[in-house]
Amino acid sequence: MNLTWAPSDWELDFSFIRASGPGGQNVNKVSSAVHLRFDIRRSTLPPLIKERLLALSDQRITNEGVIVIKAQESRSQEQNRADAVARLVELVQAVAHTPKARRATKPTYGSRQRRLEGKSQRSGIKAGRAKPEF
Repeated sequence: MNLTWAPSDWELDFSFIRASGPGGQNVNKVSSAVHLRFDIRRSTLPPLIKERLLALSDQRITNEGVIVIKAQESRSQEQNRADAVARLVELVQAVAHTPKARRATKPTYGSRQRRLEGKSQRSGIKAGRAKPEF
């Protein structure tokens, strides 16, 4: 399934917090980190993709079916917001991708013959190691 999806503004809930880690006074004063909350059940996604998202065992998805993404790479609140939305879209598109079904194949006649020939050669080598019988 090929999905080109972008979330609506009403589906996204942003909260801004202080970022952890190094950064000096900027970290202590500015709330540049972003928590993005996205409720899977209330979203406009197709039902199949909702089911797949809810079935994922991802630590970013809560028991209530809410995806929580924290972005704090940048010192800019806008860049962190864009990064969080991009990661959400990436997660949804990864779930939307259906891998091609594998068709089972049989080994060819020649490959079976080569395998059996190799086994008999190995058997002969090992038989040659045995102590001679008198």
